[in-house]
Formats: sequence, structure tokens, C-alpha cells
Amino acid sequence: MEKSNLGMVVAAQPEAVEAGASVLRAGGNAVDAAIACGLVAGVVDPQMCGIAGFGNLQVYFPASGIHECIDFHAKSPLATSPDQWADIVVGETRDGFGFVLEGNVNDVGYQSIAAPGSLKAYFEAQTTWGVKDWDYVMRPAIEWAEKGFVVRPHVAGWWAEGAALGRANNVDRLKYSRTGRDIYFRPDGSLKKIGDLIANPDLAKTLRRIAAEGADVFYKGDIAARIAEDMQANGGLLSDEDLVQYKTTRNHPLETTYRGLKISSNHPPGGGIMVLEMLNILEHFDLAAMGHNSVDYLRTVTEAMKRATSDKDLYVGDPEFVDVPLDRLISKEHARSHSDEIRSGQRASVERMSYESKDTTHVCVVDKDGNSASMTHSLGMPSGVITNGLGFMYNGCMGVFDPRPGNADSLAPGKSRFSSLCPTMVFEDDELRYVVGAPGGTQIAMGVTQVLLNSIDFDMNMLEAVSSPRFSSTSNAIDVSNGIPWSVTDSLDAEGYEVIRSPRTHDFAWVHGIRVSSGSMDGGADPAADGVVQSA
Repeated sequence: MEKSNLGMVVAAQPEAVEAGASVLRAGGNAVDAAIACGLVAGVVDPQMCGIAGFGNLQVYFPASGIHECIDFHAKSPLATSPDQWADIVVGETRDGFGFVLEGNVNDVGYQSIAAPGSLKAYFEAQTTWGVKDWDYVMRPAIEWAEKGFVVRPHVAGWWAEGAALGRANNVDRLKYSRTGRDIYFRPDGSLKKIGDLIANPDLAKTLRRIAAEGADVFYKGDIAARIAEDMQANGGLLSDEDLVQYKTTRNHPLETTYRGLKISSNHPPGGGIMVLEMLNILEHFDLAAMGHNSVDYLRTVTEAMKRATSDKDLYVGDPEFVDVPLDRLISKEHARSHSDEIRSGQRASVERMSYESKDTTHVCVVDKDGNSASMTHSLGMPSGVITNGLGFMYNGCMGVFDPRPGNADSLAPGKSRFSSLCPTMVFEDDELRYVVGAPGGTQIAMGVTQVLLNSIDFDMNMLEAVSSPRFSSTSNAIDVSNGIPWSVTDSLDAEGYEVIRSPRTHDFAWVHGIRVSSGSMDGGADPAADGVVQSA
């Protein structure tokens, strides 16, 4: 566990963390560091995130009274039709974060791409709140693209994961484009291994253009024209109009309280509403008295997870298209009704069709002045598409829309789909105490909530909190990591719960966070990924 009184960066890639920490040491602030870190992550973890992705950023500057979120979810192309895939539905993934269609047309290839928001958000945040020049913040990403990065275990692990939950094989994504075949495979055609070098000169050139001309070159300029031409030539739905019209959304965070602390997270279509609802429910229970990861604890927390999941499925979507009952879902009264049901022994049911993406990353930064940034950014399940000469992979966000018309997350032109990403901050008497977030698809809200419980209710430091074995319930089953005791799961089995054990010791999101206490900071990077903590 690393401690600091100055500044700290935590993220899932060592190269990205180094970039952010270097920016802090050079006089940059938390936003400068977070954006530099995010840009490098898109180079060295190119299926997890990138300039053609989406996400959400929470920013807190106490001296200036600034506390805002920038939402940059991907938007379905304007050419989208609500019923375009209604007759080719195979099923829904068990965790409820994506649909499987015939031919995986929503999952890989040109039709899977939605209008990206990441670069626009990076540029808006850095030029609004940062103190360094834009081109300076971009330099580390350009350097890593030019000189190349070494394949790390976590990157190789995702490549080797194969096809899961009915989705396309990850290797097929890597070989979908000419650039992918050139940079991710050895001359003999085999996939590169841990320790092999991956350089991306095309991406370096693209990033140099963006460093010189800003985000407009991607959304309105020459790069936008090349994107639109490639999409049209290959049957994509995305057009130049989608890029020109793309706008981020800025708002104040959603808030609730938990045991006297203020919890701040993002609005729909992000997952902050689930974190707040689960904490509101769990506030009615003495979790510490139950014992950490005990039978009672798992039973209680997973029932809260299922209820928040059902509420999300029924009510939460893009607020531009769906009337989300925010006040009711995060109200203390709503939480009390759920807690009463749990206490009486009622078991929630999460409906699925029969039959998610973990392709995301996160960065947490606190600087010496107490400014902080928490950003989760992603490609969703990456499309595999790389336009010749541009170097970056596009998101595959169309895969998470509901292909059945009439539901909260059904297809519509210009719409964003719910995602579980939830960059979160916690305050005590208006003093910052936690900056937390995670990649991990539909498990993000579950992982972030458990890490907060670990530290708030069980007094763990941040490394302990992110390293402790986790569990999840986003369906009628309880999923547990292999670190959960067998005696606990045997008891749950005996009570009639369906328990599914992961072979992984660390699973269910990869949470990264910083705890601030008495002027000092301690950080934790989830041991399931390649992340590190670095002080400035």
C-alpha cells in the first residue's frame, strides 16, 4: 500500500499511471493527470478504451467550488432503426448487459459502432479545468504509440479469453482489420504473447494531428471525413453527421448519504444510481455485526444487488428518451421498502431472456491541492474495426442495446444505452474521503459498492478494500470469486440459492481507488489487473 501527502494516481496500466504522475510532478492538476493517463491507457490497453470510446468523468475542485460530471456515453447512429434487429435475436447474456444476435452483427464489425464521445470529453475537460497545454498532456500517449508497449498479462488474458456468453471470439476482433492483423500478430500469423512489443505508428500520427488541432479534427475535420468514408464503404451506420452532432452532457453528480457520509456518483445512463440505491438499502443493516463475507452478509448484499438490478432493468435508460424516476429510485423510502422485504426473507427475482463486457478501464487522481478526478472510460465490447491509417479501434456499443422495441434500452437514433460505469467520490463534512471507480462491465457498480462497504463498514485501507474477495448477483444466481469460503457458499446452496463459483481469486470488476484521511492518501489497484499506485 502506497501513501502520499502530495498527489496520487491509480489506474489499471503502469504506463498510464506513470504518465499521470509525471504530469502532476510537472505542475499539472488532477484533470491534466487523469486525461494524460486516459490517453495512454488507450494506447497500451487498446481493447479496453481509446479515443473512439465512451465513459464518464467526475471532477472535484474544492477551492473553486467545482463538482461536476461529464457524461460521454456513445450514441446510436442517426441511421438506427428501432426494429432493425428484432427478428435476429438469439438471447440475452446472463448478467443482463448485452444481447446476442445472429452473426454477432451488433457485437463485431461496422454495424456495432456507435458515435464515440471519449476524445471530445478528454478535450473539453482538459481545456476547461486543466492548467497544462493540450499538446503537452498528449505527449506521453504519442510516445507510447511510437515506441510501442510490451504485452502485459492482463492484455494477453483478455485476448485468450475466447468467446464468452455468446459473443464473438476476441481473437476475431483483433484480426478483423488490416491494422489489427499487422500489429497484434507475429509474422507467422500467431497472436503476440506476453513480453512481445506492439508499436502503432498509425495511431501515433493520428494522435499528433489531434495534439496540434484539438478534438475538432476528429469530429469535424479530416479525420472525421476518413471515418465517415470508411463507414459508408463497409455498411456501417455511423456517418459524418453523427460525429458533427455529438455532444457531451455536463451535470452535478447524483448524491445520497450512507452512515453520515455523502456519496456522489454519475447520472443515468451511467451506473451511479445503482450504487446509491444499494447503499441506501444496506444502510438499514448492521453489516459489521454480520461479519465480512459471512453467509448473512452475502445473502443481504446480494438481495440489495438484485433489487437495484431489477429497478435498473425496468426504469433506467437514456434520460433524453426515457423518463427515469430518479428521485424515487434513490429515495430513502424506496430503500426502506426493499430492506423490509430483505429482512422478512423475501427473495428478489431478476428476469432474463434465456440465453458483458469487461472491456473498460478506470483512473483515479487526487492532486496536492485536493482536486480530484475519477474517470471510467471504455470501448464497450470493441468492434474490431480500425480504419486503415488511423490506428485506433472503435467501440462496439451497439451490442448492449435491447433489439426488442418498446423497452427502456431499446434501439433509437441518437440514443445512449445504460452502462454500469460509476466514477464515485465520498465526502465527510464536505472533506473528500474516497475516489473510487472500476472497469468490469455490468459488475462495475457491484464492485465499487463492495469496496466502499469494505472500507466504510469494515475499516479496510484501500489496498485491502480492493483486494478482498468479491461476489455479485445480477441475475437469480449468486456469483462468487474463488476467494469466498466454501463453507459460506455451501450454506447458501443449502438454503436453495444457485451459487456459481468463478475460478478466479479476484473477479467482478477491477476496482481502483484512493482513500484520503487526515491529510494523507492511500491507494489500491485491483490485483486482478496490471494496475499500480504511484505518488507524485
